[in-house]
Amino acid sequence: MSSATTSLSSKERLDVLFSEMEELAGQRNAIDSRLVEIAAEIEGDGIWGATGCRSVPALVAWKLGISPHNAETIVTAARRLEEFPRCAAMMREGQLSLDQVAVIAERAGTGSDEHYAQLASVATVTQLRMAIKLEPRPKPDRKPEPERSVRKTVGETHTTYRITLPKVEAAKLDAALDSHRDALVAAWKRDHDGDTDIESDINAGGGYGEVYGGARHGENSDGPSVQVPPFPTTTDALMSVVEAGWDTDVARRPHGQHTTVIVHLDVENRNAALHLGSFLSEEDRRYLMCEADCEIWLERHGQVIGSGRATRQISRRLRRALEHRDRCCVVPGCGATRGLHAHHIRHWEDGGATELDNLVLLCPFHHRLHHSGGITITGPVGNLVVTDAGGKPLNPGSLARPPTQPRPSVKPCRGPLGERAEWWWYTPFEPQPPPEIPN
Repeated sequence: MSSATTSLSSKERLDVLFSEMEELAGQRNAIDSRLVEIAAEIEGDGIWGATGCRSVPALVAWKLGISPHNAETIVTAARRLEEFPRCAAMMREGQLSLDQVAVIAERAGTGSDEHYAQLASVATVTQLRMAIKLEPRPKPDRKPEPERSVRKTVGETHTTYRITLPKVEAAKLDAALDSHRDALVAAWKRDHDGDTDIESDINAGGGYGEVYGGARHGENSDGPSVQVPPFPTTTDALMSVVEAGWDTDVARRPHGQHTTVIVHLDVENRNAALHLGSFLSEEDRRYLMCEADCEIWLERHGQVIGSGRATRQISRRLRRALEHRDRCCVVPGCGATRGLHAHHIRHWEDGGATELDNLVLLCPFHHRLHHSGGITITGPVGNLVVTDAGGKPLNPGSLARPPTQPRPSVKPCRGPLGERAEWWWYTPFEPQPPPEIPN
């Protein structure tokens, strides 16, 4: 805080700070415009595939050191940049923000560039979303499939799940919950059969959920009895469903294992084929022997000469140690945490051991990409080197560095008006009907 600023009144200080914010906002909008143009060029020319990234948003998040959400915002604007030239020009001149242009590019109808360019000059991002929501949509030919989703919110003391299912699948879940709750209730009754205190509460109309009994046992009457477990709830039924499914899955297919694959391998030229199946390419052979539990049969001149040594089988303890060490896919810029594969740095068929020092976690995309030659993973675990198809190392850091060029010379951006929108007087954009095809 400068001494000249502190000598001013509060209103004068705000005017000075707002003036600086307007100038910086205009410069930032111009810089964001160039980033959007770069992302559009990278995706439009398809040159991002050589980087080893699974998508353009992942590449942008990695190279700019920003969150995946912000990277999606940049790429959303980039994908429809040519459809909204007026909005793009206003962002290039520093008069529209990236968020404003991205909201327009995400859902605005074709041909609405001029309409939303005028509206965005005075409207906030929230108001733009509302205006686009009011835009009439063509009726789909058929009803879309119901959306299925599971959302998780992690709090300080608990985690909240929100599950959205179509009605048919929701009925299946309800039936499973009812079944497990009935079983838990039956077990609860069986364990407390003959408890006169509980029976008197139930018969008096208190219900199972209000059985406390704490005062009778000399405990706190405001809470459930320590000696009497609480009556089973829907939450208990859900956990029972999860535990039952988990136990069944572990018994059928232990964690970290995949379906056993039988491979016939020619020891002389290393040609491989599936049992009673087709020949495998070199990349498929290495991929299967790295990730799957393979039963290897060695052949020479078409004759079986024996079975190979035990294939890699990652135990639960080894898998947990691997997850604790790597946490996510080890390819720089990826960060995937789900469905990870355990990859042998020195391939199993080349004599690589199934040990912690020879294993790393890879997402399915990068695991397949590695075995197809798209990326190379070498070196010890402590000093892993990942290179792209051209042999260039992939570094985990972003491309951010001190600027060497002057700031964009654009006008300050005053931003939206901040006034309340009166939607009664707003005329939504009307998409033009498609041209009729002459007979």
